[in-house]
Amino acid sequence: MLDSSPVLRSSTSERNAPKLGTTLRVPKAVEALLDAGVFLIWLVAVAAWFGEAIDARLAVAAVLGFALTYPGNVALTDTTSETLRKSIVTAITILAGLALYSYASGWLHWAPRRQLLPWFAFLPAALFGVHMLARVLMPKLIDLTDSRATVVVCGVNEIGANLAAHLEGHPYYGVRFVGYFDDRARERLVQIGSNPLLGTFKELGDYARRNHVSRIYMALPMAAQPRIVQMLADLQDCTASIYFVPDVFVTDIFNGRVESLGGLPVVAVRESPFAGVNGIVKRLEDLVLGSLALMAAAPVMLAIAVAIRATSRGPAVFRQRRYGVDGRDIIVYKFRTMTVAEDGANVFQAARKDDQRITPLGRILRKTSLDELPQIINVLQGRMSLVGPRPHAVAMNEQFRKLIPQYMVRHKVRPGITGLAQVRGFRGGDSLEELTKRIDSDLEYLRGWSLGLDLWILAKTVSVALFDKKAF
Repeated sequence: MLDSSPVLRSSTSERNAPKLGTTLRVPKAVEALLDAGVFLIWLVAVAAWFGEAIDARLAVAAVLGFALTYPGNVALTDTTSETLRKSIVTAITILAGLALYSYASGWLHWAPRRQLLPWFAFLPAALFGVHMLARVLMPKLIDLTDSRATVVVCGVNEIGANLAAHLEGHPYYGVRFVGYFDDRARERLVQIGSNPLLGTFKELGDYARRNHVSRIYMALPMAAQPRIVQMLADLQDCTASIYFVPDVFVTDIFNGRVESLGGLPVVAVRESPFAGVNGIVKRLEDLVLGSLALMAAAPVMLAIAVAIRATSRGPAVFRQRRYGVDGRDIIVYKFRTMTVAEDGANVFQAARKDDQRITPLGRILRKTSLDELPQIINVLQGRMSLVGPRPHAVAMNEQFRKLIPQYMVRHKVRPGITGLAQVRGFRGGDSLEELTKRIDSDLEYLRGWSLGLDLWILAKTVSVALFDKKAF
C-alpha cells in the first residue's frame, strides 16, 4: 500500500472494436451539462447584446445559476411536453434561487436589471430549443463518427424484450442492438419480433470477441445465478462492459453503479471510471497538463533525438503497436533505446538487466524514463493519458490475458505514460508474478481514481524516474 498517497476508494479480434466515445456516455454528459451550458451561454449572449462587461455582478449570477442547473434534469428520451415543462421549471428554479439570494444579500440592487429581465424572459425558450436541437443532432453526430456500439441482451423474457425495445427506440443511446442469447427452447421465449436469437449462453463469449460486442445486458432472474457466474467467467477474456437487469450482485463489482435505461434499472458490474463527466475532467487534465509538458519538454526531446541519430543507426523515434481503450490497436511513440525497433505485435522480449540490445545512450534514457517523452504526443492525440495503466506489447497481452484474472479490464481506459504500478516500483519484467503485481495496482487505480490521485502519481513519477534502481 502507499504510505503518502491520497486514499484510494474502494484476442486480437478486439483491436478494431467500435469507438465508445459517444456510447451512452456522451448522452449522459450532455443531459448533465446542457442546462448549465445554455444558462451560461445565454447569460454571456445577453450581456454582449447590452454591451455589459462580464464582471463580479454577473459572475455571482453565473455561479448561482450553474449550481442550480447542474446536473440537468431533462433527458434526451423525454417527450416534447416533458421537455417544455422541465425547461420552464429550470428557469423558475434559477429565478427563485437568485431572488432568495438577492433578498438575503441585496444583490439585486446592484445587479444589471435591464439585462436580467430579457435573460429570464427568454431562458425557458432557449433551454427548450437547445434540448430539441440536441435530439436532432445527437443521432447524426453518433452516425457521423461511426461510434455506435454493438449490444446484445442475455435473456429472452419480458424484461429483456422491454430493454431491447428501449435500445432500438432511442437513437440517442449510440448503440446498435443485434440480438439475444438464451438457453431455452424457442417455444418458451417471449415474442422478439425481427431480432434474432444469436445463440446459447455458452456461445456468448466467442460471439462477443468475434463481433466486437461493446455492451452485454443480462436480463436474467436471481434463480439464474449459477449460469450468470459461469457467463462472467467466460467473458473475462473480453473488454465488453457488462450490466445486470435488474440488480444481481453475484460477482466482484468493478466500478459498479446503478443507471436508468428507459426507466429500467441496470447495474454496471464492470465499467470505466471515466464514463460521463469524469471522462470530461480526465480529458481536460490530459489536454492542459499535456500541452504544458510538451512545451517544457520540447527542447529536451529535440536534443535527445539529435543524440540518438548521432550515436547509433536507426530512427530517433520508433512506433510500437499497443492495445488502447477497449482493446483497440493504437500506435505508441518512444525514443529508440535499442539496436532493434520491435513492433511487439507477434513476438516481444522484455528488456533485462545488461541487455545487449540496449545502446549506451538508450540505457541512460531508460534509466530516467526519458524514452517515454514522445508519448506526450499520444496523449494530445487522445490515444493515451498522462496517468493510467502502462500499455503492454500486443504479444504480451495475448499471452497473459487468459492467465491473470481481469487482465483485460485495464483496457477500459486509455493507457498512461505513468501509473500507480510504476510509482510503486512494479515496472519492467514479463514473468507471471511481476505482471500480476502490475495488474493489481492498475485495477486498484481504476477503482479509486480521482484527480488528486493523478496529480500525486505525476509528482511521484519525477522522483521515481530519477532514483528508481529497478529501471534498466
